[in-house]
Amino acid sequence: MRLGVLDVGSNTVHLLVVDAHPGARPLPAHSHKAQLRLAELLDEDGAIGPHGVDRLVATLTDALQAAEDKGCEDVLPFATSAVREASNADQVLARVRDETGIDLAVLSGAEEARLTFLAARRWFGWSAGRLLVLDIGGGSLEIAYGMDEEPDAAVSLPLGAGRLTAGWLPGDPPDPADVRALRRHVRARIARSVGEFTRLGRPDHVVGTSKTFRQLARIAGAARSTEGLYVQRALTRKALEEWVPKLAAMTVEQRGALPGVSEGRAAQLLAGALVAEGAMDLFGVDELEICPWALREGVILRRLDHLPSGPTEPTERAALR
Repeated sequence: MRLGVLDVGSNTVHLLVVDAHPGARPLPAHSHKAQLRLAELLDEDGAIGPHGVDRLVATLTDALQAAEDKGCEDVLPFATSAVREASNADQVLARVRDETGIDLAVLSGAEEARLTFLAARRWFGWSAGRLLVLDIGGGSLEIAYGMDEEPDAAVSLPLGAGRLTAGWLPGDPPDPADVRALRRHVRARIARSVGEFTRLGRPDHVVGTSKTFRQLARIAGAARSTEGLYVQRALTRKALEEWVPKLAAMTVEQRGALPGVSEGRAAQLLAGALVAEGAMDLFGVDELEICPWALREGVILRRLDHLPSGPTEPTERAALR
């Protein structure tokens, strides 16, 4: 069947269309993205303003049309931290439902971490042993650890690259004092959760997912995306420690000229690098591997797990009732 997963994130609204059936890996068929930056559209009361809701409704309408055009049998819509934490989330969700027919499922931070962990586990397999998965989004940092498909520990911290950039780094390039203050804040916040994971033992494999980790790995010398999903890509803490001061000294335009860095994400790259460096340092990680699958794939895999594995033709289904 052809499925669409519609991800309303803090940075983008992303429709991923895949061809999938139970027991097989989902094959990407189409990707439709729109930069919305919901995390930056919150007013001083933490609400998504009328203009932001208008843009969200219009963007979702376009995404639904794209899903229809591509022949999706089902669309799995969900929202993450920007909608979850908006003070007017209920009103936003009601308007989206009334005007588009989309009933957005708002994932908790722990659900985000668990679904991302599932995707990483399926990608690397059982032989990877105990996994530690780090995911830096626009609004939050997810951390999960475990041996099985369900992690033994999973947390979500308010350390997304977009959120931190908007709240801590107003300058271009940023003031060194602001960078130091953000570095202290990030490390103090991560340190509160480290013990929950380290008591479970050292991981056998550490994984980074998300656009932020992919871009950091790319500027540190990892293979470009055109070389395919199956090329191994890694990011070392040593490389991050060398790149953080360079990124801090750059303007947004200069960061946007780096290999693999998109114009829309260039402003957030420094904050993302500070989070990545802090997490790797505090968890004692010298190197992590980049996983091509993340939250969207986890949502798809969970949906496929709940599909019947038998015949799919209507007459055959009826006969089985």
